[in-house]
Amino acid sequence: MAMTLNDLRRLDPKKIGSWPILPKLGVLLITLVLIVAASWWFDWQHQIDSINQEKLKEEGLRKTFLTKKSEAINLPAYQKQLEDIEKQFGALLKQLPGRSEMDALLTDINQAGLGRGLQFELFKPAAQETRRDFYAELPISIKVTGNYHDIGAFASDIGKLSRIVTLENISLASAGKGGGLVLDALAKTFRYLDDEELALQRRTAAAKKGGRK
Repeated sequence: MAMTLNDLRRLDPKKIGSWPILPKLGVLLITLVLIVAASWWFDWQHQIDSINQEKLKEEGLRKTFLTKKSEAINLPAYQKQLEDIEKQFGALLKQLPGRSEMDALLTDINQAGLGRGLQFELFKPAAQETRRDFYAELPISIKVTGNYHDIGAFASDIGKLSRIVTLENISLASAGKGGGLVLDALAKTFRYLDDEELALQRRTAAAKKGGRK
């Protein structure tokens, strides 16, 4: 038989055990909902957040593992690439003269011009080198006079030297009454730094770094 509102009002909260079955079930259901809600608010949501964070960590670790696994699988290929790069670097380094060979290289540049019948009006190496990580560059201001064909051949000869030499800031002008052309340019030669110079450079860099702290 269905209970009325008045029947519910007459129920004694202190004697729930004597209530009819339907009110008992209602109280149990409300109690269960409150327990679930309290558990969610005070405990479960924090556990779920923690689980989600751990899932994100797991995904990050999985990606890291796959990356490391791929690197491990491709390690022989990477090592081969490194060997090839070292060989190429060594081949390029051999094109740079040492400190003792710079005079010979300067002579080769001069002879390249004289061999083409050019007249040197200026051949002036810079007073100081510019040092980089493992090499130094020496700018040389040059000014030569000759015909167009010989100047072009001279530039080509410079590019064919066994050592690396570049021509920069090139300008051509008429030689005036005598005919021909005047080439103004900046030739740059390069040499590798020897072990002593590299060690000194590292010490200097370390000292500067320590001074900035």
